[in-house]
Amino acid sequence: MTLTPPPEVLRAPLVVEFPFTRSLGPVQSAFLTGLRERTVLGVRTEAGRVLVPPVEYDPETAAELRELVEVAPTGTVTTWAWNPEPRSGQPLASPFAWVLVRLDGADTALLHALDAPGPDAVRTGMRVRIRWAAERAGAITDIACFEPYGGDAEGGGVGEPAPHSGEFENPVTGIVAPARLDYTYSPGRAQTRYLHALSERRIVGERCPSCAKVYVPPRGACPTCGVATTDRVEVGPRGTVTTFCIVNIKAKNLDIEVPYVYAHIALDGAGLALHGRIGGIPYDQVRMGLRVEPVWSDDGRYPDHYRPTGEPDADYDTYKELL
Repeated sequence: MTLTPPPEVLRAPLVVEFPFTRSLGPVQSAFLTGLRERTVLGVRTEAGRVLVPPVEYDPETAAELRELVEVAPTGTVTTWAWNPEPRSGQPLASPFAWVLVRLDGADTALLHALDAPGPDAVRTGMRVRIRWAAERAGAITDIACFEPYGGDAEGGGVGEPAPHSGEFENPVTGIVAPARLDYTYSPGRAQTRYLHALSERRIVGERCPSCAKVYVPPRGACPTCGVATTDRVEVGPRGTVTTFCIVNIKAKNLDIEVPYVYAHIALDGAGLALHGRIGGIPYDQVRMGLRVEPVWSDDGRYPDHYRPTGEPDADYDTYKELL
């Protein structure tokens, strides 16, 4: 008997990135607008503690907080970690320390970067001050970084924080914060086989030896029974639309005109519906039970979308368990 060696496990860089947009309440608006004006604001709790960055509700009592105070741009490092290889988008391009800094007048610490020549120059208890960005727009990046300042914490500090109205001209009312995660993704044994089959324009799942369901894409184990799956089963390529949604918002960097339909498609022989875009038909004519087939991408590596086959619609009883 000749055994076929398993395919080489795939690996590829993967980047997940999106802009996070949020509106600001009065406390966060005052804090970020204050940074634009080189002013650091905190909020005082019912117990008299000063929180920097400020929050809108007391973390201990859940009471609404509105008493703003101004704290100093100097402070003390409470803990730190050295970053030898800064990534794109981080505060500094050269190696730096991530630090928690308790600003003078505050009772909590603020996370930011410390510009230091090396880890030997950083220590808990060292005194630092804010280095303001040359151009400020009302964001945490208005603090370019912290820099060493004066001696150790002993004997440092200032008096009580001063009350502040939180009022500024042209207050910042909303922000857009980019979120990014980049890493190396390895799909594992089961999905590696699935991707290799797609390159041959075949769709392959794996059957659970206990419940006999065929999962596509395969996961290497049955999510219901918890047992390993190794029995490979070719399914489709045709299938049935089980349910769907109409997308009306155009995604950035996605060359698809809206509105379009994204659907759950139960491929023939599969025990689980997968996701796919429906094309070749007006969006308002897509329906549950519609029979579809894949249209492969230009390089033939994956189904770009699914289109109607022209067959009669599937009976509801044939796919109701896959909704």
